[in-house]
Amino acid sequence: MALDSKVPQGPIKDKWTDYKNHINLVNPANKRNIDVIVVGTGLAGGSAAATLAELGYNVKAFAYQDSPRRAHSIAAQGGINAAKNYQGDGDSTYRLFYDTVKGGDYRSREANVYRLAEVSANIIDQCVAQGVPFARDYGGLLDNRSFGGVLVSRTFYAKGQTGQQLLLGAYSAMNRQIARGKIEMFNRHEMLDVVIVDGKARGIIARNLITGEIERHSAHAVVIGSGGYGNVYFLSTNAMGSNATAAWKIHKKGAYFANPCYTQIHPTCIPRSGDYQSKLTLMSESLRNDGRIWVPKNLEDVKAIKEGTKKPKDLTEDQRDYFLERRYPAFGNLVPRDVASRAAKERCDAGYGVNATGEAVYLDFAAAFERYGKVQAKIHNISNPSAAKIKELGQEIVKEKYGNLFQMYEKIIDQNPYETPMMIYPAVHYTMGGIWVDYNLMTTIPGCYCIGEANFSDHGANRLGASALMQGLADGYFVLPYTIGDYLADDIRTGKISTESPEFEAAEKDVISKIEFFINNKGTHSVDYYHKKLGKIMWDKCGMSRNAEGLKEAIEDISALRKDFWKNVSVPGGDKEYNEELAKAGRVADFLELGELFAKDALVREESAGGHFREEHQTEDGEAKRIKEFQFVSAWEYKGEPKDAILHKEPLEYENIEVKERSYK
Repeated sequence: MALDSKVPQGPIKDKWTDYKNHINLVNPANKRNIDVIVVGTGLAGGSAAATLAELGYNVKAFAYQDSPRRAHSIAAQGGINAAKNYQGDGDSTYRLFYDTVKGGDYRSREANVYRLAEVSANIIDQCVAQGVPFARDYGGLLDNRSFGGVLVSRTFYAKGQTGQQLLLGAYSAMNRQIARGKIEMFNRHEMLDVVIVDGKARGIIARNLITGEIERHSAHAVVIGSGGYGNVYFLSTNAMGSNATAAWKIHKKGAYFANPCYTQIHPTCIPRSGDYQSKLTLMSESLRNDGRIWVPKNLEDVKAIKEGTKKPKDLTEDQRDYFLERRYPAFGNLVPRDVASRAAKERCDAGYGVNATGEAVYLDFAAAFERYGKVQAKIHNISNPSAAKIKELGQEIVKEKYGNLFQMYEKIIDQNPYETPMMIYPAVHYTMGGIWVDYNLMTTIPGCYCIGEANFSDHGANRLGASALMQGLADGYFVLPYTIGDYLADDIRTGKISTESPEFEAAEKDVISKIEFFINNKGTHSVDYYHKKLGKIMWDKCGMSRNAEGLKEAIEDISALRKDFWKNVSVPGGDKEYNEELAKAGRVADFLELGELFAKDALVREESAGGHFREEHQTEDGEAKRIKEFQFVSAWEYKGEPKDAILHKEPLEYENIEVKERSYK
């Protein structure tokens, strides 16, 4: 099929305003007769459900957790971007748009990104009105801090708990509508298929995770806000329950999947400790505002640190390599995530990793303690303060800004980050790829929408820090409620959608047959056995460093692993009870299929972009040649024309960005 992005005509700064002026609307009386299903109740799904219900639609909201408060959005730490220019440092809607497109290696859809930048300021007002406790400066005004890839301070934050506070705001808005009866909440329910009637999404099949009951739910439109697929790697910063099932099920029913091979490799994660770890822990990118990233200059010092004969603070300044500051002086430690991750991996691959596995660099706050301490000493009129007093005063300021993050690090690593530098290493975090959507956020299935991290549209090959919360709330509060009305205006006379149709029966039958297979299969390996094997293939051959040979091997390996999974997987327990292994089996089955598509997408992209370095490309005579030695190529340095936006070859438009500006230097 031909993809139609439905991007409005006209200047990019006027597209959204003009579009809203001319779309169809559903009047309040008619909204009472229209049902909408929202799958996922994180920031995107929760804000969408609350807003649609506030408008008058009848909403059914589904969460596999025991409460929307448990959505993975709660784990976001550092902040949310908005172009309010409160700091007076030159920010604007255009600059946020520009930074987002450039940070994504020019592979996002510009019209969607400009709209995102436009509505960003409204998000802050909405959340303040909900009571979200954003940090404030001494005068009581909302405070901002910087994040990677930008030259301004535009990130609003609530200590290191921004996602949690924003989610509680959306949850309170949902609760208001639940109490009014406009949202019917289905906790501990998982969507296992979408139902298409006469070519339109008209409902879902869901499983009650407590009782095992299979349920049919109908609606006039279905909205997927179920997050990303980072757990295809097994080890990631995602919650262990985060999965791709809802998005993958609509893909298998006709929703195109875009950019599957673009994942965010976050630079500031706690390094893995061994082969038996079940997940990784994120340390907020906001720490790079005050922490300096370094490794020892000399391999002898690396060896001494690993052996315990030296401590990092024993090394003098001239014995340290602050490699981000050295390579990218304009941005320093605040380069975008993909650049920081690639640089850290390169140093560790060269032998400079500082922990037992050789997969860690330092994030050091000693300079921040001294800088803040000197200022505080002057504020408190302390003359000739001692070094110890300066450090103490500085640590108090850092504690105010990042205290919960330092506490979390100490609990996990058993080292005091106030006394010894943190250790960090890149890890899989966010996924830029997702379901293809048009300007309306509708998938290629009419009536099926996809919002937040589950879609592909806004971040290209790499997401700038603090933009995930921005996109989720922009989609849910300010975009989808407009665009979905344009579609639902044709359904005001449709009436209730019946769940007794052959389409619902067939979808339910298919779901039940897969569940019965898992319960009855007498295999020999656990679900985690397959998930870990998949994760190792993905990281080794589809991770930060890729080449054609490895990707071809990955495709074959994943295909063989999937066949073995369907033959030898073992799922204990029954289907009429709470059975986490059964739920996990279905999710891993989807990851095995997604992983193969992921590798196929990566294979056809003979380029380096985002967090991924393509080591070699095939010439016409079949000879493999390295692109660059020890150098990652991205849109910041890329010399050729940027590639297509998505796997299905939708061309990007570049008339609004000066693509020639490539480098930090």
